[in-house]
Amino acid sequence: MSSEHIRNEGIPYSTEYFDHININRSAVERRASSLPARRTVKKEYQAAWLLKAINCIDLTTLSGDDTAGNVYRLCQKALQPVRQDLLQALGFEDLTVGAVCVYHNMIGDAKKALGSSSLPIAAVSTGFPAGKIPLEQKLQEIKASVAAGATEIDIVISRELVLNNKWEELYEEVKACREACGEAHMKTILATGEIPTLTKVAKASWVSMMAGSDFIKTSTGKEAVNATLPVSLVMVRAIREFYELTGVKVGYKPAGGIQKAKQALDFLILIKEELGVEWLNNQLFRFGASSLLGDIERQLEHYVTGSYSASYRHAMA
Repeated sequence: MSSEHIRNEGIPYSTEYFDHININRSAVERRASSLPARRTVKKEYQAAWLLKAINCIDLTTLSGDDTAGNVYRLCQKALQPVRQDLLQALGFEDLTVGAVCVYHNMIGDAKKALGSSSLPIAAVSTGFPAGKIPLEQKLQEIKASVAAGATEIDIVISRELVLNNKWEELYEEVKACREACGEAHMKTILATGEIPTLTKVAKASWVSMMAGSDFIKTSTGKEAVNATLPVSLVMVRAIREFYELTGVKVGYKPAGGIQKAKQALDFLILIKEELGVEWLNNQLFRFGASSLLGDIERQLEHYVTGSYSASYRHAMA
């Protein structure tokens, strides 16, 4: 994260900011469905947007069978996400993803693999993915990951606080996590697939930003339903309203289920239309993804050569 980006220090808890919220699901779904139908980008413009998408990816491995070798390959792909001949044909020399995202015990392996690179290391924390551990243990996890070298921390909220409308308790939990992060930037995962209404998604977004979240994020990627355009619309409009209130720009990270280049374009279009071009950078927008990069690289090769290659030619390994 650039030092030029003003961090979100949070604001005092007050229900006046979100008590009135009542989201009309039908209206949200209509608006979300109109985005890919009305907005398209083609040819060189599509290639440029896809390069932008790559630079906004948190390239992620969060599997139970992660090894040092897996993380090494992930980091090498993060540093060289597209074949050099394709980048040269596109007029780009240097391109990396936004960050690599790993479990706590893989931070050391990621640091070793990245060497002298300044690419950020993000670590999932706070009992990821369920978050079903005591708050004190969550805070210890955060501090341990920061001490190990993570510069970004992805926390998960206690979903039961949202389900039971315990908004002040949620505020205090997220605020404590933010303090534990210190200088590391904090992305707060709402796990929206486990939140039953868009109204609660909006309120959870507000409370998380009030408590000092640098980003709000849809999902862990482990839920049955992950990032969707309707949920994203609700969350980015909360970001826009928070910015109008405070002058602070909070970032947004859709995660889970985004596997195709076309999906990435839909999310970028959403951000441009709802938040503006100022959010179209990896300081304020990230994709949480693992397989997305391979499909984007296929599309870029098609733009350069006129032919599609097999998916296995763009595998992570």
